[in-house]
Amino acid sequence: MLSLVGFSMIAIFMVLIMKKKLTPLTALVIVPVVIATLAGFGPELGTMMKDGVKEIAFTGVMLIFAILYFSLMIDAGLFEPLVNLILKGVGNNPIKTTIGTAILTTLVSLDGDGSSTYLIVVAALLPLYKKQGLNPLVLTCIIMLAGGIMNILPWGGPTARVMSSLKLGHAEIFVPMIPIMAVGIAWVLVVAYILGYSEKKRIAKEGKFLDYGERDILGDGEAEMRRPKLIWVNFALTLVLLGIMIFDVIPLGIAFIIAFCIASVINYPKLKDQQKIISKHAGNALSVAGMIFGAGVFTGILNGTGIMQAMGNSVIQVVPSSWGGALNTITAIFSVPLTFFLTNDAYYFGILPVITATGEQLGVAADVLGRASLVGQASHLLSPLVPSTYLLVSLAGVEFSDHLKYTLKWAIGSSIIMLLSALMLGVI
Repeated sequence: MLSLVGFSMIAIFMVLIMKKKLTPLTALVIVPVVIATLAGFGPELGTMMKDGVKEIAFTGVMLIFAILYFSLMIDAGLFEPLVNLILKGVGNNPIKTTIGTAILTTLVSLDGDGSSTYLIVVAALLPLYKKQGLNPLVLTCIIMLAGGIMNILPWGGPTARVMSSLKLGHAEIFVPMIPIMAVGIAWVLVVAYILGYSEKKRIAKEGKFLDYGERDILGDGEAEMRRPKLIWVNFALTLVLLGIMIFDVIPLGIAFIIAFCIASVINYPKLKDQQKIISKHAGNALSVAGMIFGAGVFTGILNGTGIMQAMGNSVIQVVPSSWGGALNTITAIFSVPLTFFLTNDAYYFGILPVITATGEQLGVAADVLGRASLVGQASHLLSPLVPSTYLLVSLAGVEFSDHLKYTLKWAIGSSIIMLLSALMLGVI
């Protein structure tokens, strides 16, 4: 019964946002509250939602100040040399631009943090996409595809959860996945070429660029907000910030708060300019933070009611016992919808142990099932339950529903490629 409630909740949520009947924020809150109340959980909802918001609150704070920090740096002109360098490399060729997007995202994703990847790559490339008249959905699609593959890095989150849940090391779980990741990145490069070629044909056919926004290569900031003389100071500050993030010196949210305050004082000593920066970008930061806290409400209800666990168990139960010999393949296939509709914590700490216990009885090794469970990460970042996804679409100025519809088929393609390569190479 609980699993039916859960799947109905997810289905209604997806339909409402894809049909654009509700914004993601309102759907994230209203849908679970209404359905959980009708299911008899009304009296406990307050505590569930509070717990969900508590768990995600620090992420929301981090994203608020990360947006403010990088928005300030864009206004100050920090990324101008990088954008100009990329422009010289790709010229006016959409194919080079999209392939460059995939390569840049792969490199930046080495830090294992999706939010920082989105902030850096979108800040660097969105002005270029606008200049060339490329659809920004192409940008968000490629970033998400490359980020999904790189999310398998041990410090990215999912792999660490697998190792912790199954009490295995990176040699058993991650190292065998390296060639699969290489195949996945190769696939992303192919997709980038296809999308770039498609955009190039469209532009050639129309004889002009589509109007996707302001063409100012540095964004829409006013010229008086540029600080070219401070570019090396801002660069050094950003490097320190990224170093703190990579080596986990202090919590990332705190690091962004401090960095934003320092950057504000250095670049804009006058109080009115500091206030202008905050006012200018507060709307974007608040929009993202609102969706983050909405996602906290959603997951809080799913976890508190036991719906999330029930959904995972019901999927396991529908697999016939005669299919036990193919448990590795089944695990990889089901990891796609399960990691899409469930949080990583719920799947890897709640569902995977049940799968591995079943595998133990059937003679399927835990490390094989652990690696199989990572196949779904190729499309996980497209899930509406992933907070950083809302940051990506907000930065790129696209609707989440449009991003979902545009990227879904390519994300499923990534999962299929990962599955086939893992089976052919004997990794799972």
